Order: sequence, then structure tokens, then C-alpha cells
Amino acid sequence: MKALLIVAHGSRLQKSNDEVIELAARLQRSGSVKHDLVQAAFLELTTPLISQGIQRCVEAGATQITVFPYFLNSGRHVVTDIPGQVSEATKQYADVKIKVMSHLGAADSMIAMISGLINAFAAE
Repeated sequence: MKALLIVAHGSRLQKSNDEVIELAARLQRSGSVKHDLVQAAFLELTTPLISQGIQRCVEAGATQITVFPYFLNSGRHVVTDIPGQVSEATKQYADVKIKVMSHLGAADSMIAMISGLINAFAAE
């Protein structure tokens, strides 16, 4: 089973965390990603933490987990913290293939998305 784990920073504001959890749920319901399970996890400040998110995916039967850093920039969290935590998890779940994707801000489609948002706003 393939799982997608969307990893955000985490916030003291629960509404912000709920938005990420809802994003994962919406992706799951849409069927638009080629994963059987879509979950959310957080780097810090709230739960589930990355290790807990990976554990949940494994307990649900995941044999492959794609970790998607839901971050705009390649700061320390994207470059060091997330890969470090995933590396620790791979030691615990040696029989599960866990890979980290490029962060959201690195996607080529960001230009088209941002332009579309700006143009739609300007047309209002």
C-alpha cells in the first residue's frame, strides 16, 4: 500500500493545523493522487509529529511512504530536519520504503498557480 504523508511545520493555532489535516483529507477523497492513504503530520508544536505520522501509515498497512514537505522555502526544516527525522524512521521500519519529495515551493507549477491567483484577484 502506498501512503502520502503531508508534513507541515505545525502551529500553536489549531485552525492552522486543521487546515493541513483537511488538505490531506480532501486529497484522499479526491482520488487525484496515486496513493491509497493520505495523512498529515507536523514537524513541531502539535501532533501527530512526523514519527507518529509514519507510524500511523505503517500501522494502516503502508509499504511505501512518500513524505511531502508542505513548505514554501528550502530552509533548515526542509534541508535538515525533515530528512533527518525520516532517516530515523527508516531505521525503525526497514521493510518500508520511505522517500522525501521536494518541498512545495520547488514545484515548477508554482508560477502558474501564483499567476492564476493574482490574475483572478486582479479581475475582481
